Amino acid sequence: MEKERFYKTYDNLPLNIREEVVITVNGEPITWRIAKLEIDQDTDTGKEILNKLVALDII
Repeated sequence: MEKERFYKTYDNLPLNIREEVVITVNGEPITWRIAKLEIDQDTDTGKEILNKLVALDII
């Protein structure tokens, strides 16, 4: 469900916004584009990104 919410939000972002930092994970800045790659690959980092985006009410 979180993935669907992420993809819906991501698809509606202007292309230039996708290069902006949306969140930090383990002190590393994560752009929308990197977040999508991590989520697409179903990595642990991707799961953490999804959890943080939901907790912060970004998606």
